[in-house]
Amino acid sequence: MPRYHFNVYDGIEMLDKVGVELPDSKYARREAIRYAGSILEGGASKDNLGPEWRMEVTNASGLILFRLDFQVTDSPAVADDARSFLSKPTA
Repeated sequence: MPRYHFNVYDGIEMLDKVGVELPDSKYARREAIRYAGSILEGGASKDNLGPEWRMEVTNASGLILFRLDFQVTDSPAVADDARSFLSKPTA
């Protein structure tokens, strides 16, 4: 079975040096989504996910097969809420 590596980049490189054997790239894609979800969930609970986050899935020779990209972008409404919160006088 082919070996796939799931490398994560969020300001810090977390390279998967071991990888996992899976039947094909379809299974690797499913595993990437599952794995990314668990990492994002864990990071979100700690509120330490950076504004940009990606996972690159490679084969055993390091060829990038596909990548998952995640980006958090505040809407203007959120920015307005933050500004009004900061400008409120404290008692």
